[in-house]
Amino acid sequence: MSHLIERLGHQGDGIAAGPVFAPMTLPGERVTGALDGQRLTDVRIEEPSDRRVAPPCRHFKACGGCQLQHADDAFVAEFKEGVVRAALKAHGIETTFLPIATSPAQARRRATFSARRTKKAAMAGFHGRASDVIIEIPDCRLLHPDLMRGIPVAEALAQQAGTRKGALDVAVCLSRNGLDVNASGGKALDGPLRALLAQMAEALDLARLSWDGEVIAMRQAPVQRFGAADVTPPPGAFLQATPQGEAALLADVSAALEGATRVVDLFAGCGTFALPLSEMARVHAVEGDAAMTEAMDAGWRKAQGLKQLSVEARDLFRRPLLPDELAKFDGAVIDPPRAGAEAQMAQLIAAKLPQIAYVSCNPVTFARDAAAAVAAGYRVDAVRVVDQFRWSSHVELVARLTRI
Repeated sequence: MSHLIERLGHQGDGIAAGPVFAPMTLPGERVTGALDGQRLTDVRIEEPSDRRVAPPCRHFKACGGCQLQHADDAFVAEFKEGVVRAALKAHGIETTFLPIATSPAQARRRATFSARRTKKAAMAGFHGRASDVIIEIPDCRLLHPDLMRGIPVAEALAQQAGTRKGALDVAVCLSRNGLDVNASGGKALDGPLRALLAQMAEALDLARLSWDGEVIAMRQAPVQRFGAADVTPPPGAFLQATPQGEAALLADVSAALEGATRVVDLFAGCGTFALPLSEMARVHAVEGDAAMTEAMDAGWRKAQGLKQLSVEARDLFRRPLLPDELAKFDGAVIDPPRAGAEAQMAQLIAAKLPQIAYVSCNPVTFARDAAAAVAAGYRVDAVRVVDQFRWSSHVELVARLTRI
């Protein structure tokens, strides 16, 4: 039996009537395969779409890191913008969409590899599609070439300090001084393992090696630059996926807050926005992780020519900033996790801040929060989809909200 693919779901799978989910298919294609519940396996493309292209990476069919390499770039852009449009339409919101900002291939500066000991050595890579099987990715087209050196690092760590029970998760990030590595899921730390890991950090030429978030060795500070400031984030701290994506987000955040002189940065991380914004305004940065706020503050103190930056460690889900605390600001940037910022947005709205820049990794929760703002007298002036996770179904955006 053949199936006509009608649309793509939010995870990037084609959807036919039923519904039937078929990975690596596109709207308009007629496909066949073996039906396993609602999922089509062993998919054969009987009538391909004219939007179909040859995947640029030879690992695409097996690796679960990408979902959309079989579609042309214009289709992927339309799909991601469509996800945001649909989320806003569900709340009756119309706005202007700025051109999508798509990061180039081989631009990802952070990744988490899965690594496992084998009988003779070890292997590392990404999990296969809908599987816990590790797929080796020596020719990955997604990661920065310098980040690819993290694969043999992950293999070495798994071989020496992994367990037979499960895979080692090795988060690797490019810094200005080399690879910043944080591994978890391996052997429990003790004296001999600490000594071994310290030796490995030297042998593998790592800037920093951490084990379950604890720094084992820091040969050089794994510095990230935010505006004019150099910051050494704590192990595992959040970082935008690509430099190009970060630059696109920052440009729109800065434009949204043009003219503001006192800015509050909510869910500020290590200062991705707060530090560059402090070149033009006084900034108060609030983040739930105290180690991140300390790293941001240290970076600001060492930088030159910045306006005042104050930091606060505070759980904004449990204790959002209230209107009396927000009254002294004339602009806000908010970059919450996937759950959005329902409680904090309610307080921003109540405080009647004139300008809000909203950065989101979840169009659904963004649309919910934006709808609350619109109902209270705000306008969504513009939205830009920022595609840092090229060839994936993941959608990020930045929006400008202005009080009417």
